[in-house]
Amino acid sequence: MSEDVVLYEKTDRIATITLNRPDKFNTLRTEVLDTLRLHLEQANRDPEVRIIVLEGNGDAFCAGFDFSGGLEHFDRVREEGYDPGMDMHWVTNSYTSYISTFMGLWRGLKPTIAKVHGYCVGGGSELALCADLVVASDCARFGTPYARVWGCHLTGMWIYRLGLAKAKYYALSGEWISGKDAAAAGLINFSWPLEELDSRTDALAAKLAQIPLTQLSAMKLIVNQAYDNMGLQGTQTLGPILDGIMRNTPEGREFVHVAREQGVQGAIRRRDAPFGDYSQASAAEQPRRRSKLKRS
Repeated sequence: MSEDVVLYEKTDRIATITLNRPDKFNTLRTEVLDTLRLHLEQANRDPEVRIIVLEGNGDAFCAGFDFSGGLEHFDRVREEGYDPGMDMHWVTNSYTSYISTFMGLWRGLKPTIAKVHGYCVGGGSELALCADLVVASDCARFGTPYARVWGCHLTGMWIYRLGLAKAKYYALSGEWISGKDAAAAGLINFSWPLEELDSRTDALAAKLAQIPLTQLSAMKLIVNQAYDNMGLQGTQTLGPILDGIMRNTPEGREFVHVAREQGVQGAIRRRDAPFGDYSQASAAEQPRRRSKLKRS
């Protein structure tokens, strides 16, 4: 796999990290997560950087974990090798768990902005919602289709960002929500027309970058501490353990079998067709494609 699966660029006081697998909707693999972790460390260690922006190349922010190719790159999801004890060890160990990489957006004290367009679903939504600020195009689609089969909340940010009524509904239904509706519900901070997303995000990052880093860090720390006191760490311990169990229920194993025999799209079709959303939604309800924007 190319070493450029995640790109890094610094302009003035702003570091931009770009998920760069556009042909795969920036889905996550081990190589992507490892490189993302390195770039987050790079930005946090650079004394010139004050703000970190995370975005996705192509037509999506991130469509979750990469389950293509027969899942050969995820040995631990294979039922013949499933060891619940080792799975627990892997997903709760900060040196092996992807949660620590996701939470690099939260734990590093430089403010982070997730700039979302297109699909931001599954593990992609878990990643984006770890950022301090989340902005999106009006037509973006956030969702947790794993709520229907083969998964569980990982970082818990869907829970902590929403009130009880909405958090419970989306947890039980797995329904998607648009960027515009996500902003109205308080899941994210702002949404704008797709044509304005880049310029609006640039302006937001530039505004925050004028504030001294020590002030930004102090204010981020005090808010984070309040949520830690609410039990965030406990939620993030339980979530990945339940996720491993849900991947190995009879229904979870059937999902993997269908994905291997009929391809990932076959498994997704079976999961989402009754609800008419995600890839099974009409063309009119799909996120707009950034590659189709008119160039001036």
